[in-house]
Amino acid sequence: MEFLVGAGVRRIYGIVGDSLNPVVDEVRRTGGSAKGGIDWIHVRHEEAAAFAASAEAQLTGELAVCAGSCGPGNLHLINGLYDAHRSGAPVLAIASHIPSAEIGSGYFQETHPDRLFGECSLYNELVLTSDQAPRVFGSAIRAAISGQGVAVVTLPGDIAELKATSSTAPLVLPGRPCVVPDAASVERLAQAINDAGSVAIFAGHGVRDAHDEVIALAEQIGAPIGHSLRGKEAIQHDNPFDVGMTGLLGYGAAHAGMHDADLLLMLGTDFPYSQFLPDDVKTAQVDIDASALGRRTRVDVPVHGDVLATLQALVPLVRRKDDRTFLDTWLARHDKMMHRTIGAYTRSADKLVPIHPEYAASILDDLADDDAIFTTDTGMCNVWTARYVNPTGDRRFIASMLHGSMANALPHAIGAQISHPGRQVVSISGDGGLSMLLSELLTVAMYRLPIKIVLFDNSTLGMVKAEMLVDGLPDFGVDVPQVDYTAIAAAAGLRAERVEDPTQIRQALSTAFATDGPALVQLITDPLALSIPPTITGEQVRGFAMALSKVVLTGGVGEAVQMARSNLRNVPRP
Repeated sequence: MEFLVGAGVRRIYGIVGDSLNPVVDEVRRTGGSAKGGIDWIHVRHEEAAAFAASAEAQLTGELAVCAGSCGPGNLHLINGLYDAHRSGAPVLAIASHIPSAEIGSGYFQETHPDRLFGECSLYNELVLTSDQAPRVFGSAIRAAISGQGVAVVTLPGDIAELKATSSTAPLVLPGRPCVVPDAASVERLAQAINDAGSVAIFAGHGVRDAHDEVIALAEQIGAPIGHSLRGKEAIQHDNPFDVGMTGLLGYGAAHAGMHDADLLLMLGTDFPYSQFLPDDVKTAQVDIDASALGRRTRVDVPVHGDVLATLQALVPLVRRKDDRTFLDTWLARHDKMMHRTIGAYTRSADKLVPIHPEYAASILDDLADDDAIFTTDTGMCNVWTARYVNPTGDRRFIASMLHGSMANALPHAIGAQISHPGRQVVSISGDGGLSMLLSELLTVAMYRLPIKIVLFDNSTLGMVKAEMLVDGLPDFGVDVPQVDYTAIAAAAGLRAERVEDPTQIRQALSTAFATDGPALVQLITDPLALSIPPTITGEQVRGFAMALSKVVLTGGVGEAVQMARSNLRNVPRP
């Protein structure tokens, strides 16, 4: 506890349990954060504890902690810890264990956490003596902070009861490193940019501290800037060179512009979908992680370095490009695509029933605070957030963008709200994700967290439905009966409102945002409103057409017609 307080930890998320009780009791003895100690945040499922810690760590950049009791308790942490680790969140997980003398005997609830958490952590150790404990915990804390990832300490309950017997001298915590690229790599990158007739920039999460420098470089070389989903909050705001996002969730001219350039400059992104990256365009990549260089596509000019440090060294070597034809062409095309394709989803949508989710997301963007924190469920919710909820420079966006887990939005929101009590926190939830960890409504109610849950309820797993159709499969197993989530939320103690009429969305959201406490708005949205990417391949069209044919042949004519009505007006046309 001394180490955790010294590391700035103010709370631990988890559920109490016999083997964890000595740790929880020591938390009690600290007196809580109001007295300079640590609070215990009681969630309803340990997976939510790990997600909450992940969000807190991502938002603050500081160590966050979760804990689980032996066996099933700490096993529940694993999904949220995968999310935290892949997101680069400094999280310490305390996994309590069965009595040390019983390890290896097939004891009640016996598992081996020191083996199980190896793949989702950068430090993972078992404590077996009181003398060993301080060094292990110190190493774990330093590893999580310096490595920006998860550290797990497995602690048997009988060991946890003992007094630490070795030194507990105050921790000296590491600062964040800056990787400066070697001069030769910077010179090669400058030469590639100077030689190229046109350059397109593709920015990811790694540009988060270099927004102004990326914009300045784009202005100097006349480069349009596309971004990944994780790069959205870092680079889209205050960006006159923005051309949108690529990928299945994408929008705008980013995809086509990247393929049309002489040189693609990838900055701080490990974008995993190689099929959306050009294979016939010369490519340069800058990343603080050397293992990411060339991992997704062929890279001709690799640069190992922090984006900010690299650009500071690069800009003096780069010649200005006065010809703005390439930049102007793709900015104009992006503007046209935004009005033609993305704008089509919200045009005259106030008359469409069921509610078109795109229209609801655009209203949410209008009403939310300029410094709101958005947490978003994986699936179609991510599409609406990416396309219609705009960053301001002060807004933050948390989602399971690399691990891609369902049910992340609400527990992420819990960690965000507890660590940022003065900020508006909006959980953009799908009915599939919310229902999976529905019990966390009780956590929100118990702590009176003023989280606003905007529930996009289409009674289907919309992203999976789209995946099936693109693969030429009729959708199956994705639809569920309507559920009255407002009644469930109200029973838990939240203010709740159900909206079916699109003209009532604005008032419902305004009322929820003005509520002093938690609130849920259940939006009944069109289950047939699917995401249409800005670039549609012939294979995708064939798959979609084949699936619709199968739907018709199996008697689903009405569904096929409704799907056409919901989506065909939004298909990009020349």
